[in-house]
Amino acid sequence: MLITFHSKVVAEVLMLTDHAGALLQAAGKPVGDKIPERGVFTVEQLGPAISGIERAIDEYQHAHEGVDEDDEDKAPVAPMARMVGLKERAFPLLDMMRQSQAAGAEVTWEVSRGW
Repeated sequence: MLITFHSKVVAEVLMLTDHAGALLQAAGKPVGDKIPERGVFTVEQLGPAISGIERAIDEYQHAHEGVDEDDEDKAPVAPMARMVGLKERAFPLLDMMRQSQAAGAEVTWEVSRGW
């Protein structure tokens, strides 16, 4: 299932539910077994949410340090076959949050109905 993030400042961001759930939790939104149908980050909540996601990215990168280091004995991995990390997955949402915060706009999300 897809989650769509909205802001009056930038274009929508679409994300798979599994990835969105991890980012919402890092941003301080309580997500249980199921992401709420709709939600909002008020302008006041954007600063702490951004910090929470950035902290989660740092923790993820420290936990995965050295995993992608080049090993001369292994065949090189094609760029399209490389794993997509949390930093790359979070970038569009973080960018939306930062621009929205600067413009004084809230960020909302909703579960997308169709694909």
